[in-house]
Amino acid sequence: MLKNLIVKNFAVIQEASLDFSEGLNVLTGETGAGKSILVEALGFLLGERASTTLIRAQAERLEVEGSFDASDLSTAQRSSLEITEDVFILKRELDSSGKTRAFLNSRPIALSQLSALAEELVDFHGQDERQTLLKSATQLDLLDRFAGLEDELSETAKAYDVWARLEEEAKSLQISDEDRSKKIDLTRYALEELGEAALVAGEEAELEASLPVLKNAERLKGMAGKAYEILHEQEDSLIGGALKVQRTLFELAKMDPSLEPLNRQFEEARIGLEEAGRTLAAYADEVDASPQRLDEVFSRIELLARLKKKHGAATEEDLIALRDKFAVEIGNLEHADIRLAAVKKELAEARARLESACGHLSSARAAASLKLERLIVRQLSALGMPKARFSVSVEMEAGQFTRKGSDRVTWSLAANPGEPLKAIRTVASGGELSRVMLAIKTVLAKMDKTPILVFDEVDAGVGGVVAREVGKRLADLGKIRQVLCVTHLPQVASFGKTHFSVVKETSHGHTSVSVSRLEGGRRLEVLASMLGGLKATEASRAHAQELLESSFSEN
Repeated sequence: MLKNLIVKNFAVIQEASLDFSEGLNVLTGETGAGKSILVEALGFLLGERASTTLIRAQAERLEVEGSFDASDLSTAQRSSLEITEDVFILKRELDSSGKTRAFLNSRPIALSQLSALAEELVDFHGQDERQTLLKSATQLDLLDRFAGLEDELSETAKAYDVWARLEEEAKSLQISDEDRSKKIDLTRYALEELGEAALVAGEEAELEASLPVLKNAERLKGMAGKAYEILHEQEDSLIGGALKVQRTLFELAKMDPSLEPLNRQFEEARIGLEEAGRTLAAYADEVDASPQRLDEVFSRIELLARLKKKHGAATEEDLIALRDKFAVEIGNLEHADIRLAAVKKELAEARARLESACGHLSSARAAASLKLERLIVRQLSALGMPKARFSVSVEMEAGQFTRKGSDRVTWSLAANPGEPLKAIRTVASGGELSRVMLAIKTVLAKMDKTPILVFDEVDAGVGGVVAREVGKRLADLGKIRQVLCVTHLPQVASFGKTHFSVVKETSHGHTSVSVSRLEGGRRLEVLASMLGGLKATEASRAHAQELLESSFSEN
C-alpha cells in the first residue's frame, strides 16, 4: 500500500503531505481545487512523463516522494532492486531544464526500472482509461484476465512464433533460380568477408585498451629504462645503497638482537626493490614501440567498426552470430528444393498446432464470456442500470493469426429496454462508461494482484442512489486492495475509511492548495457542505450524519 505521499512545487501545490490508510481513501474538494493534481503527482512519481509547466511558479524544481509497503512487491522484484526493509521510499524530481531524476531509498534508479515497479504497484483508472474500454484489444485482454488464460496464451504465443518463423523461411525459399543465385552470391560475399576478419569476441575492447600504451610506447620504454638505471646501474644506485645498509644492519643485529626484526624488514624491502627492478627491465624489453604495430591496431579497430556499421551489429559477438547465420542460409539456399519441402512439412504441422491452440483459446474465451456477461449485468443493475443488457462476443477469424490467437472480442451494451445491443464505443455515454468500468473492476478485483487502485472521478455522470452503489463497490474493493478515489459526490465520499479535503486558496496574488485529513466534526461539516452547497445547513448536517452512519453499517 501507499503509506505516505509528499508533493512539493507541483502545479499549484507548494507542499502537501498525505498519510493514507488501508481500504478506501477519498479526496474531495471543489471543482478545480487540485484533487486530480495529486493523482497526476502520483503518476509522475511512478514514471509518467511531465512537462516543466507543472513546476510551481518561481520554483526551481518539483519533487514527489512516496513511501510504499515492500510486501506488495514480488520476491524477484525486491531482490533485483535490493529492497530489504519493510518500507521503501521512491522520490522523483523535475527541474526547470526538463531533467528528471528518480531515487529508490536515496539510490538513483533508472526510469525503466521505475516504470516496471509502477506496473506491479498501481493501477490507474481515470477519464482517459474509460476510452481504452472502447478498444477491442483492451476488451480482449480483460476477458483473458477474467478467464485466467495465462497458460493458454503462452502456448498460443509459442505456437505462433514457430509458425511465423517457418512461414518467413518458406517465403524466402520460394524465389526464382536467378534471384536465388544472386542471394547466394551476396550471402557468400558477406560470409567470406566476415570469415576473413577472423572475428574474436571482445577483441575491439582489448585493442582500444592497448592504444594508450602503443601511443606512448617510446616514452614508456625510456622511463622504465631510466627507473631501472636508478635502481641498478648508477654509481649511487638504490639497490647498491640498500646492500650497504643491509650489511650494516646485519652487523648491528649481531651486537643487539633487538634489531633483528628491523634487519629482516629491510631485507624484505631490498628483495622487493630487486624484484621491481627485474619487472621494470622485462617491461622495457616487452614494450612494442614500432609504429607498424600502432598502425595495425588502428586498422583492425577501423575494420571492426566498418563491419559493425555495414551489418548493423553492436558487438563482435553480433558479427559472429551473423557469420554463422549466413553459413546456414547459404546451405539452405544451395539446397533450397530439399529445404523447402522440409519446411512445408514443418509449416503444415506448425499451422495445425497453432490452429489447435487458437481453437482451445477461443473456446475458453467463449465459455468465460458468458460468465463475465452475467456478472457485469448484475453489477450494472446495482449501479442504476437494472434493465441493461451486456454482451461479450468472441468471433474467431479463421486463418488470421496473432500471438494472442485468432479472436476478435466486442463488448456490446443495451442500456435501456427495447434498444438493440450495440458496441459500447457507439452507444455508451460518459456516465455509462464509468459504470461499465467500475463493474469490470469489481468483477476482476479478486483476480487482479495490483495492490493499489486509483480512481479519478470514476463516478462522473452519476448521482443519488447510484452514487451510493458506486461508493459501496469502491469500499468493497477497499477490503482487498488499497483504493484512492477522487470524487465530487458526498454519497461516495461517505464510504471512505480515510477522507482528505483539498482546498485551493489565493493570498497576496498567489494561489496554493492545502490538503487536510478530515476527522469527526470536520468531516461531517465538509460532507454537509457538499450536500447543501457552499454552506452547510442543519438539514445537510443531518443528511451527512445519516450518510456516514449508513455507510458505516453497510461497510
